[in-house]
Amino acid sequence: MKVAVLQFPGSNCDQDALKSLREDIGVGAEYVWHDESSLAGFDAVFVPGGFTYGDYLRCGAIASQSPILQETKRFANEGRPVIGVCNGFQILAESGLLPGALTRNINQKFICDDVFLRAETRRSIWTSDVDKVVRIPIAHGEGRYIIDADGLKVLEDNEQIAFRYVSADGNLDDSANVNGSVSNIAGVLNKQGNVLGMMPHPERATKELLGGIDGLSILKALSLVKV
Repeated sequence: MKVAVLQFPGSNCDQDALKSLREDIGVGAEYVWHDESSLAGFDAVFVPGGFTYGDYLRCGAIASQSPILQETKRFANEGRPVIGVCNGFQILAESGLLPGALTRNINQKFICDDVFLRAETRRSIWTSDVDKVVRIPIAHGEGRYIIDADGLKVLEDNEQIAFRYVSADGNLDDSANVNGSVSNIAGVLNKQGNVLGMMPHPERATKELLGGIDGLSILKALSLVKV
């Protein structure tokens, strides 16, 4: 298994991703620059967090037009694993690989904290082993997920809601919905289930030294993919 960790001007979580994938998940991982147009030799893609292009226009909007994202779309449409975290989620949504959009947090402030997540489906490789409430860090100013009522029904009918913000005991709670996302949504899947976008950072929760290893239950999906 070899994972492409995409890099853009303004990426700042790419090193976190590369280190956790190599050291804690035990898979091969290499950086791929945004103006590359090939993912040959890679089995999965990680789109990391940061502030690509300074978040000008909209978060992820400019990055979504890069050559490597066009290749990532082709890669994903072949059914191969793609994960976008934080700004990576915003990029995948802007590119059309995932439904919905990410907007300013409801309190209009940047939030850096730990949150609790509940997996809402087991049909995806990304959620199949997340069988308990997990605690994962967040760090974003524009993480409020929005989608219209019809789109939300499609997500629910197709089991495309990957994670919801919940209380520590796993209950849906308004106070747990830190950024005001529609229906407490913290992460979504494409229809095939191979593409995941989520605002919390599982790559920052893979060592006890850093406060916990709950992120392993999500990212270890990469070590189980048959290549």
